[in-house]
Amino acid sequence: MLMKHKLIPKRHCTSSLSLNVKPVHKIQSPQEYQILSFCKSRSFSEALRLLNCSDPKQISAKPLLYASLLQTSTKIQSFLHGRQIQSHLIKSGLVTDRLVGNSLLNLYCKLAPNFDEARKVYDELFVKDVIAWTSMITGYVQVGKPRRALALFSDMLDYGMEANAFTLSAVIKACSDLGDLKLGSCFHGVVFRQGFDPNCVIASSLIDLYGKNDCLKDGQRVFDELPEADAICWTSVISALTRNDLFEEALGLSYLMQRRFRLFPDSFTYGSVLTACGNLGVLKQGKEVHAKVITTGHCGNIVVESCLVDMYGKCGKVEESQRVFDRMHKKNAVSWCALLGGYCQSGDFQSVIKLFGLMEEHDLYSFGTVLRACAGLTAIEQGKEVHCHYLRKGGWRHVIIESALVDLYAKSGCIDYAQRVFAQMPVKNLITWNSMICGFAQNGRGCEAIDAYDRMVEEGIKPDYISFVGVLFACSHAGLVDQGQQYFTLMTQKYGIKPGAEHFNCMVDLLGRAGLIEEAESLIEKADSRDVSMLWPALLGSCTTSRNFTAAEHVAKKMIELEPDDHLSYVHIANLYKEFGCWNDAFRIRKVMEDRGIRKMPGRSWVEAKDPIISVL
Repeated sequence: MLMKHKLIPKRHCTSSLSLNVKPVHKIQSPQEYQILSFCKSRSFSEALRLLNCSDPKQISAKPLLYASLLQTSTKIQSFLHGRQIQSHLIKSGLVTDRLVGNSLLNLYCKLAPNFDEARKVYDELFVKDVIAWTSMITGYVQVGKPRRALALFSDMLDYGMEANAFTLSAVIKACSDLGDLKLGSCFHGVVFRQGFDPNCVIASSLIDLYGKNDCLKDGQRVFDELPEADAICWTSVISALTRNDLFEEALGLSYLMQRRFRLFPDSFTYGSVLTACGNLGVLKQGKEVHAKVITTGHCGNIVVESCLVDMYGKCGKVEESQRVFDRMHKKNAVSWCALLGGYCQSGDFQSVIKLFGLMEEHDLYSFGTVLRACAGLTAIEQGKEVHCHYLRKGGWRHVIIESALVDLYAKSGCIDYAQRVFAQMPVKNLITWNSMICGFAQNGRGCEAIDAYDRMVEEGIKPDYISFVGVLFACSHAGLVDQGQQYFTLMTQKYGIKPGAEHFNCMVDLLGRAGLIEEAESLIEKADSRDVSMLWPALLGSCTTSRNFTAAEHVAKKMIELEPDDHLSYVHIANLYKEFGCWNDAFRIRKVMEDRGIRKMPGRSWVEAKDPIISVL
């Protein structure tokens, strides 16, 4: 509330104005012009050498020259050179100049290894104008301390300083990082009252604020009301669309930006567009963007290249993803995680575990990916090692990773471990609940799976496709026919979820186990034609389990009739005859397979032997 009152614009005389120390630096000598020219072209060494060789009497604008040298040090990211210049400034007393002080503070804000050093420089400034305040506020936002940024902004208002467009942009970004939409909207009001609403810098921050806080329409309204949006604003709205899973709209806007408005994308634009292409699985458009990245010289950009790795991985081209990764001169955690995600999505779980071991630093996303790979292989020992590694790094209460742990332990048969991790989680999302529901169902604890589903709904979490797969599977294996049929109806009528092959499979199995063969066949007829071939084996299995030989033989012959070239149809009926002791009929089916040239595909198992996981036929 106090911050809101402070946001009311007031006119104050600031200390910087009362001191009347606004510098006026006039360039008079050719050496000064040459030094500034070197600074502009980032030729720091040449500029410093010429300054040292010049006659001090011919240098009349020392503050301007030294400020330019500091700015050049910042641009070339040479903190050491900047520190050397600072030493000279302290000795000469030029550090009290406002322009020099702001340039020095900017150097520390952007390059100092510890941001506390930047705060020390700020506290020692002789004059603090709006540029100095804005530099510190922006610095706090960039180092991930948005609350400190807002606190300093409050101090700035108390000091009597009026914010400019860059200050407001920084505090709006702080609100965005904190997810404080209410305070961010208050700043939007200040922007409007002070006439900054056409400012593209502020508009970009507002679009980002609304895009991150589920108010995309407000962000689009800010964008639409701009008299002339620049490339940064276009990038902000494309990024907001991508963040809200509106990938087709993001792609359409990127084409509009380039073709109609003739604006050039930057690395962040390309990153958002590639993310959209990857999530849509549109490989052709992704390759077109890759070609533009090459022709516009953005290949060395780590953001763009990481997004390329991610895009190819999501489009199923893991080899191309690996190729882009191998060509990268610099790799960060995002690059590694993008590659891990590509291999995990393609089902190559062994490569995920191998790559995880090669990483020097593991971030939280990489833990989630490798745990999914361990779950895919049911490699419980390696999964436990990853769990220990996560705990040693101080990991705790991260919903994505702990959901993956629940899934790992449940799939590996350690349902009590899964339940313990689940119970200790303070925050549970839909994925967490689904992992626990499916885990209970797969480990023969159907009633507990249904109880978990009911608790999830009571907590206000809407079930999805996977939730009902778990519940129906639980009903099937617990023999809960009536409840299973109720949940199937609930899924379609209340939640509007179209039944998939997994749902039909569970229902067919449930009805078959209960001896309701006609109902099961009727349900199969209602299923999508693409799923029918998967449902008959489920019904056959349930008939076999319930020892209903007549029904099982009928279903098995139906399978051969539908899929005469599928080896599984013959294997199922041969195994059925063996199950009921009809050995002659089993041999006859084998002979039919040989006569028709149908070969049984070998099975494959994964065996965990100490460290390596090997595949055995």
